[in-house]
Amino acid sequence: MARLAALLLLPVLIESVFSISFFLPVNSRKCLREEIHKDVLVTGEYEISEQANTKTNLKITDSSSHTLYSKEDAVKGKFAFTTEDYDMFEVCFESKSPMGTGRVPDQLVNLDMKHGVEKLKPLEVELRRLEDLSESIVNDFAYMKKREEEMRDTNESTNTRVLYFSIFSMCCLIGLATWQVFYLRRFFKAKKLIE
Repeated sequence: MARLAALLLLPVLIESVFSISFFLPVNSRKCLREEIHKDVLVTGEYEISEQANTKTNLKITDSSSHTLYSKEDAVKGKFAFTTEDYDMFEVCFESKSPMGTGRVPDQLVNLDMKHGVEKLKPLEVELRRLEDLSESIVNDFAYMKKREEEMRDTNESTNTRVLYFSIFSMCCLIGLATWQVFYLRRFFKAKKLIE
């Protein structure tokens, strides 16, 4: 009987599944903590409902504040890491919006985490990590391209303003010099120094 009970509990001990859904208010932070044993593969999937003018960041850290996974402007994705020690791990979602908190609906966050014996091979875990990294690099390049376009537009606008200001300054100086010549000529004629 004891062997039967042990066999029934074995799948529960081998793999633990953690699934949760919650609402994340705008400009707030929610963290979930879980203790995980040493040398355990942890995989997860997350999905966050999109909200206009709102960015949600995801960060997974251990008790020593080492970052195990980080994603800015997270919407949907997967992550994987292997624990090095028995430790408390923290999964934090942080919502940021420049619009403030008034009349902005909360975001729905779905998180599925699995740890224990997984069907993923180490190479698949590494490929998943590299896929997330390459997606992050592509997003960074898109952001840098957008910033470069904004800076180019600003430079062109500044260049145009400087050109118009230079023309205006030259016109003022020419006008002032012309007025000065006529004024001095009239003055000298009045003093009868020139004809």
